[in-house]
Amino acid sequence: LHLLLTVRSLQLRRSPGEVCFPGGKREDTDKDDIDTALREAKEEVGLQPEKVEVICRLMPGIDKMNNLVTPVVGFIEDTFQVTPNPDEVSEVFVVPLEYFVKPLNYKTFSYKTSSGYSTRIHCFIYHDQEHRKSFKIWGLTAHFAVFLALVIFGERPTFEVDYDLDNLFSSSENYFTNLYASIHERKKSNL
Repeated sequence: LHLLLTVRSLQLRRSPGEVCFPGGKREDTDKDDIDTALREAKEEVGLQPEKVEVICRLMPGIDKMNNLVTPVVGFIEDTFQVTPNPDEVSEVFVVPLEYFVKPLNYKTFSYKTSSGYSTRIHCFIYHDQEHRKSFKIWGLTAHFAVFLALVIFGERPTFEVDYDLDNLFSSSENYFTNLYASIHERKKSNL
């Protein structure tokens, strides 16, 4: 199993040059998160919606701009040929999912959100042999990749995580609830 990741175009205002999953903002024509994810993947990397076997949505996260981000997980064939939209994506690459529980190059640092909530930020450096290039995968992208790897493999990673690995789903709900509550409290105190 591999994850398909993109590098955001340097022309973009938000997070230019950063690694992320295909995705983006919901539009009025999208009926749900899955519709948004499929539309964005088609726009960014040319992935036709009918070529995706959607499996699930994961627990949402909150990005550095306090936007709610809901990951949608799906399978695609390994024969898929990407056609990146240069306005949005500068590169596309794949990383073995196992790398997010057994990385070769990993570090972590503590981070306090704007609302004062302390969390752990994962940072992976992945050397892609095909592109002969290293990619830095961190922040919310790394958070989602780690969580998915924990769910799929059901084994302890070689590093510390913010979850109770014996109660992964309930602890991910608690993590999200605490993060969301801290942001909500900050907004209330600014009124």
